[in-house]
Amino acid sequence: MTETRDVMEVDVLFVGGGIASLSSALHLSKLIKAHNQKGDGKKLDEVTIAVLEKGFSIGAHGISGAVMAPGPLKELVPDFLEKGAPLEGEVKKESVYLLTKTGKIKSPITPPPLNNHGNYVVSMARLNQWMGGLVEDNGVDLFPEFAGVEVLYEDGRVIGVRTGDKGIDAGGDKKPNYEPGTDLHARVTVLGEGSRGSLTKDVIAHFKLDAGKNPPGFEVGVKEVWQLPEGRIEPGEIIHCMGYPLKSDTFGGGFVYGMKDNLVSVGQLTSLDYSDPFIDPHREFQRFKLHPLVSALLKDGRLIQYGAKTAPVGGYFSVPKLAFPGGVIIGDAANLFNGMKIKGIDLAMRSGMLAAQAIFEGLVADDLSEARLAGYEKAMADSNEMKNLYKVRNFHQAMTRGLYLGLTTVALQYVFGGRVFKNRLPATPDHAHLKKVTEKYGTATPSAEAVGDVKYDKQLTFDKETDVYYSGATHEEAQPSHLKIESFDVCYGPCTEQFQNPCVRFCPAGVYEMTVDEATGKRSLKVNFSNCVHCKTCDVKDPFENIQWVPPEGGGGPKYTVV
Repeated sequence: MTETRDVMEVDVLFVGGGIASLSSALHLSKLIKAHNQKGDGKKLDEVTIAVLEKGFSIGAHGISGAVMAPGPLKELVPDFLEKGAPLEGEVKKESVYLLTKTGKIKSPITPPPLNNHGNYVVSMARLNQWMGGLVEDNGVDLFPEFAGVEVLYEDGRVIGVRTGDKGIDAGGDKKPNYEPGTDLHARVTVLGEGSRGSLTKDVIAHFKLDAGKNPPGFEVGVKEVWQLPEGRIEPGEIIHCMGYPLKSDTFGGGFVYGMKDNLVSVGQLTSLDYSDPFIDPHREFQRFKLHPLVSALLKDGRLIQYGAKTAPVGGYFSVPKLAFPGGVIIGDAANLFNGMKIKGIDLAMRSGMLAAQAIFEGLVADDLSEARLAGYEKAMADSNEMKNLYKVRNFHQAMTRGLYLGLTTVALQYVFGGRVFKNRLPATPDHAHLKKVTEKYGTATPSAEAVGDVKYDKQLTFDKETDVYYSGATHEEAQPSHLKIESFDVCYGPCTEQFQNPCVRFCPAGVYEMTVDEATGKRSLKVNFSNCVHCKTCDVKDPFENIQWVPPEGGGGPKYTVV
C-alpha cells in the first residue's frame, strides 16, 4: 500500500542551507521586493521561497577554510559592516612556508594565488547563521532539521524533493513517533547541498549533466579551532604551509587563520587523489600540529572545536551543466571552487546571486523552462569568478604529478594562462588512484614508522574519538545507517586483500571500525554512523565505490559554532 504524504507547494525551493543557497534566496527575495515596489508590469505577489537545511540549525553544518573574497558580499549586502557581518578579521599579514619534519623555509614573497590582502577570515558557521537571519527577515521560509532524500521527477523534469522520514528504527520499522517525509513541489528546485551532494549526484546522472566533463576531484580538510593565550596571533593573520607532513607524491597543505577573541583555526588539506592506502587525513593533521612552527603557536592553548569537510577541487572542467529541466545547481554542489586559491565562498555567492537573477527573470516572464534557466549558466561563464577559475583550469591535474613537479607545472600554467602541454589535462576519479598495499610498500604489513603513526597525547594531538566529541556530532542511533555499504563481501574480500580496508583510515571521524575474531579469523566491519561529521570522504575515496553517503534523519550531524 502506497503511503500518503503531505504535499507542500512552493515557487522556489533551495535544498541546502549553506552560503550559496542563503545568498541566492536573499538576492531573489530582494529582486522580487524591488520589482513589486517599482510597480512596472505584473506584480509578483506571494512568491513562496523555502530553504531546506539538514542540520540542527542554519550554520550547524557550516565549515570551510575559510577566507572570503568580499566582492559578492559587498554587492549583495552593501552595508554588511553596519549590519554586523561576523568577520573575524581583515587579512593584513600572511606568510607561506615549505615545511620539512622539523624545519621551515619561508617564501620571500606571497605567491599571487595565495595573496589574500583585503580578504576576510570568516567562520562559516557564524556567517551562515547571520545570513540566515537576513534571509528570514526578508520573508523566506527556513526549514532546519529537514533533509532532502529523494528527487521528485515528473514528465522529464524535476518537480521538487521528498524530505526524509523521521522515527524509523535501525531495522527499518516505524517507531511510535514516526513522521513520514513531505513532498515539496516547486516551480524551480535549486540544489545547493554543498560538496558531493547526494541529490545533486542523482540529478547529474539523470540528465547526464557531466557529459564531456572531467570527473570531480576533492580534498578533505580536517580542522580544529583553538583558544590561545592573548596576543599569540592577530585576527585575520594567515599562514599557509606545504610539504611536511605529506609525502611529496601527495598533494595538500596546512593552514592557520587568526580569528577574534584569541581563537585560531588550524587545519590540513589532503587531496583525495592520493595513492597510499595507509594515508589517514586526520593523522596527517595531527602530525602537522607536531611541527615546531605549529606546536609553538598552540602551546598552552586548548581545543574548542573540530570538524572535517570535502572541498570540490576538480576545477573548471569538472563543473557540470548548471541548469536542468526544473532547476539549477549552485556553489560547491556544482564543483565551483578555486583549488589554487583555496576559495569557494565568492564562487558560491556569485553562483547563487546569478541563479537568483535568472529565476527572477523567469518569474516575471512566467517562463521557468530549462532554456530560460540556462541564462544563469551563461551569466556565470561571464563572471570574473568563473574567468578566474578558467585561468587555473589545470591546477588540480598538475598537482597529481607530485609536489615539486606539480609546482613547476603550475608555475608554467600561471605564466601561460592555465595552458601547459595542452589546454585541458585529463583526470581520473579520486577512488581510482589508490594503489595496492603490496605495490606501495613492498609488503602486506607496513611498519608503523613507514606509515607515520602518531601517539596522541590529548594535549596537542587527539585521537578521532576525542576530536569527534568536539564536533558536537550526534545522530539518533535508533535509525538506519545513512552510510550504505553495497556489499560486505567486497569489504571482507578484495578490499581487505588489496587495500587493507582504507575506510578505517580515510574517515576523519572513526566511523568505520574493522574487528577480527581471534578464534575464527572472521572479520567484521562496524559502522559507527553516529560519529559522522558529513564530510563525505567515504563516498569519494572508497576504491570500489562500495560506500554511498545519504542524509540521515534531519537534525543529525555536527553542531558547529565557530568552524
